[in-house]
Order: sequence, then C-alpha cells, then structure tokens
Amino acid sequence: MILGANDGIVSTACLLLGVAAAQEALAPVLVAGFAGLVAGALSMAVGEVVSVGSQRDTELADIARERRELAAMPARELEELVQIYIDKGLTPALARQVAVELTEKDALAVHVAEELGITEQTRARPLQAGASSAAAFAVGAALPLAAVALAPAAWRVGLTLAVSVVALGALGAIGARLGGAPWPRAVARVVVGGAAAMGITMGIGALVGQSLG
Repeated sequence: MILGANDGIVSTACLLLGVAAAQEALAPVLVAGFAGLVAGALSMAVGEVVSVGSQRDTELADIARERRELAAMPARELEELVQIYIDKGLTPALARQVAVELTEKDALAVHVAEELGITEQTRARPLQAGASSAAAFAVGAALPLAAVALAPAAWRVGLTLAVSVVALGALGAIGARLGGAPWPRAVARVVVGGAAAMGITMGIGALVGQSLG
C-alpha cells in the first residue's frame, strides 16, 4: 500500500505539473489530475487482480496436486513430512511423532504449509489486493490534486511540489520503519527520485506547451 501511495503521488504530481507547465488555466490541470487519479487507481486494481489472480490459480493447482498425492501415496507423503522436520532440526523420532500427529489432525493443511509454504494468512487474495492497491493509489494521488485545486495561482506549482515531496518523504520514512531499514537513506531515495521525475515532466510539459503555442 505504501508503494501504491508512492506511485499515486509521483504519477499524479508529474501529470499535474506537466500540464501546469504547458498552460496556466486551472480547469485543464484539474481534469488531467482527476483523470490520472481514476485511471491510475483502476490500472493498479486491474494489474493486481490479474497478477495475484495468476498466483492464486497456481496455488490452487498446487493444493489440488497435493490432495491427489495424499490420497494416492499417504505413506510417501508422511515420509516427506518427517524429512522436512528433520531438516528443520528435530530428531528423527520427534519429527515422526510431530508429522503423524499433525497428519491425523489435518494432513492437507500441514503438507500445504510445510511443502508449499501456503497458509491461510499468506494465500493470494486478488480482490483484496486490487482494492487495497487502488485505494492506496487514490489516497496518494489526492494529495497533489488537492494542492493544485486549493493553492492560489501564483503558488500552484510550488505548493504542489512541496506537498508531493513532503508526502513522499513521510511515506519513505514509514516504509523504512516498517521494514526495519535506516530511514534517512529511504527518504532520500524516494524524495530525490520523485523530485527528479516531477522536474523532468515539468520541463517536457513546458517544451510541449511552447511548441503548441
């Protein structure tokens, strides 16, 4: 979600600043920004649904294969589970005891978790991924869009830049904090990258505006 919000800020701010650099009227800038917000959010949602949906299909195929193997070769599957626990550090006797007891409780669930690394918490959820990505992008995109809409004409570009850069820095710090990484490097990376993208887009927008004018 942090990456989605980052994307929303950068892409929408670049779009707004590029259009603003090409001409001074507010209405075209707002139309472009709102269209960018909607298009970006929908693109993120569709992309996540397709990507995570493919992952989900793979998971279901793997689970179906594991179910067939358990039905056809339960003894071999038990030995595979025992070996997994031995490789994790259990003694052979304890590994077998654990494997037998877990198999008696829910053989498919334990094999899916141990062999495939799939649990209820980690299973792919396409709709949830799509909705969260779209929402994160929209929230990020709303920040530069609000700055453009509310700022006086003379401050429009500067305030949009400032709001976008500050928001990017805050998200970089939050992401670093959640990941346990040093925040100064993360903030510098996202701020420099975002500011460069906005500057380049403004320059191209100004050139296009001059050539069309």
